[in-house]
Amino acid sequence: MSTVHLGLSLGHATDAEAEHWLATHLPAVPGLVACTHNVPAPHPHVALSVAAPERVVLPGTDPGLRAAADEAAARHRDRVSGRAVVFPGVESLTGALTAADILDRSAIERVTVLGGTDAGPDALIETRDFVRPLFRAGKLELVLVPVVGGRFAPFEVPNPTPCCADH
Repeated sequence: MSTVHLGLSLGHATDAEAEHWLATHLPAVPGLVACTHNVPAPHPHVALSVAAPERVVLPGTDPGLRAAADEAAARHRDRVSGRAVVFPGVESLTGALTAADILDRSAIERVTVLGGTDAGPDALIETRDFVRPLFRAGKLELVLVPVVGGRFAPFEVPNPTPCCADH
């Protein structure tokens, strides 16, 4: 069975907007992977890509955003970029887990510490119940940062403080 790759661009301004759309509109299909992609044209926005073992029905993309949608689908298909929001096993990545647990329970293929070093199988990761791996060099990779107590956490935080929020 071959995987179907689709792109969609609805002009979302932020990852949060795009994730909300995915959560409320994406059909539940086993094996489905959905990603966000920051794209520059025709204006900076977040496009979406979906890979599924069967065709899923998505809304049409405005012709002015079609190139962005096609780019997102191609990058996902080629596994060169994309921030995975929906992927097999994501629902089981809660609480504190080892790197080995994450690899065993989900579609994530590599767990690294910021800078590129592989996390050891026993590395303890505080997931914060928010795991957003990236496609990099053909693999779905979760990037970690060190946190207190010799543990790690995903690089992306669930509720980031906007840059210059105190100005």
